[in-house]
Amino acid sequence: MTRRTWIPIAAAATLVVAVGIALVAVRPWGGAAPQAAATSNATSTSGPDVDRNAAQLRSDFLDRYVRDGRVVRTDQGGDTVSEGQAYGLLIAYANDDRETFRAIWSWTERHLLTDDHLLAWRWTPGKGVADEQPASDADLDAARALVLAGDRWDDPRYTAAGKTLAAAILEHETARTDLGTILLPGPWADQEPYRYNASYASPAAFRVLERATGDRRWGELDAGSHAATAAVLDRSDLPSDWSQVHADGSVDPMPASGDQGQVVYGWDAMRLPLRYAESCSAEDRALAGSLAPTLRRSTELAAQLDLGGSAVTSDTSALAYAARAAAERAGGAIPAASADLRRSDRTSATTRTYYGDAWAALGATMLTSNLLGGCGTDAGSAS
Repeated sequence: MTRRTWIPIAAAATLVVAVGIALVAVRPWGGAAPQAAATSNATSTSGPDVDRNAAQLRSDFLDRYVRDGRVVRTDQGGDTVSEGQAYGLLIAYANDDRETFRAIWSWTERHLLTDDHLLAWRWTPGKGVADEQPASDADLDAARALVLAGDRWDDPRYTAAGKTLAAAILEHETARTDLGTILLPGPWADQEPYRYNASYASPAAFRVLERATGDRRWGELDAGSHAATAAVLDRSDLPSDWSQVHADGSVDPMPASGDQGQVVYGWDAMRLPLRYAESCSAEDRALAGSLAPTLRRSTELAAQLDLGGSAVTSDTSALAYAARAAAERAGGAIPAASADLRRSDRTSATTRTYYGDAWAALGATMLTSNLLGGCGTDAGSAS
């Protein structure tokens, strides 16, 4: 069975298209009206234009990549992964798009839900499930989207599905270490030393699921994840895409493949500052903000950096700028964060990929609103 430890770097080669071949006009940040209006409970410290542009990015993603409820990786052969379905659920929820949310969850439930109540990772046309191993980042994002949708739209079916998925995560995708409870990348990683991807952990999702389920184990997972993330950042200026965590709490950076390749801050690790910048904990946001000094050493960011911040590729990604925007915002540098959100938008428009477009939309949403149950608009405050 193919394991996800090597996928993020392997996918990088196919994610990037030629920079400068702009298929759509680049929008000035906040300059376009959204196709689907942002919901009324959006909050932003940067003004209504930013909210509108985030909504436009979300609508663009749904229009480009969702086909009858399936989020299609059009730049990677037309397959679908559970991560993409979860991104689609979060994005549709943030846009208050009930019909698209319903279609995405219906397709996911029919094609990816396993007997363990987790989501199979990969599906391909003509074959169906090509890799039944779950990926905890997708499971966590989907569970968060479902319970949020059930609450806002008063739909007990979504609430029940989210709680069932949440319980399966705790049962199959966590482990105890001296750091506390940590999130495993999947059930296949339940062996010490544990494979660990710090960007899978989502403090905002942990908070949403604890509130929805009343299960205090989510608080334990939140605390353990913070400790593991801090341990990862104690080893280097930037987090590695993958690490291994020993039972005694020691942490070692490792290549995505597990046994070869370079240890990098890349397609996976760049999600970490976004997930921690939207946390409701000032201590979590401080972890995100600690990346800013290293990331601002270069104005232009590559899609992969070494752990000291130097480029190891000439490829670009919208996620790289969204990640730095998160670090800057978490540290209180609001103008710098806004500038990087604009760079993320421009890069997304000129380097069109499913993954980059997803994180351009999600990043803007996480950092300029609290729509997804986080506290991104509190970044830089004294709270």
